[in-house]
Amino acid sequence: MNLFFLRKYKAMFFATIALLCLLTAVVAACNLLVASYGTYTHDSLESLPEAYCALVLGTAKWLPGGRENQYYLNRIKAAAQVYHAGKCKKIVVSGDNRSTRYNEPKFMREDLLKLGVKGEDIICDFAGIRTLDSVIRFKKVFGQESGIVISQRFHNSRAIYVARHNGMDLVGYNAEDVSRYSGIKTKLREVLSKFFCVLDVHVLHTQPRHLGEPIKV
Repeated sequence: MNLFFLRKYKAMFFATIALLCLLTAVVAACNLLVASYGTYTHDSLESLPEAYCALVLGTAKWLPGGRENQYYLNRIKAAAQVYHAGKCKKIVVSGDNRSTRYNEPKFMREDLLKLGVKGEDIICDFAGIRTLDSVIRFKKVFGQESGIVISQRFHNSRAIYVARHNGMDLVGYNAEDVSRYSGIKTKLREVLSKFFCVLDVHVLHTQPRHLGEPIKV
């Protein structure tokens, strides 16, 4: 290999390293920015302000191995706590509804009923394909410009970031997290989710895949 090609590949190598470092810094900055919105969340019912409606963010009830998803169970438990404490009057359960066998809002509704939440106080959002969709639909379809979002803290901070950049006054109630070992895949995925959250809000100006007619809550 002559000197010209050696210099060329060396320059390409250092350019690639520089690009990776820049990308890492941008992803880290986005994560810190979105995570800072965790200050709008609450760990205790006592400090949580009252709101007319709460939004429960969906996730799979069952894991691939057949075990129940602890993230899901903790969110349902938290939603029931918020409702029974009188912190909200209505609950919108928002999630994916990709097939008759995979229907997050249906499962959430059934499990909230088992915990004593009245059926007339549960509204299903079957088009909450992504967190961004759930949050913006909460305003544009269900008419709620303020409210309580219920999920784990890392997820709530992302939902609130989307909300507050779309003219919504959401606060979060933090469901119990899962063990660090059990949730490691989710935490790693969340790193990219926060990056794409900033990209969606400020660069792509992403809107929900589905909107439709307003639904009275």
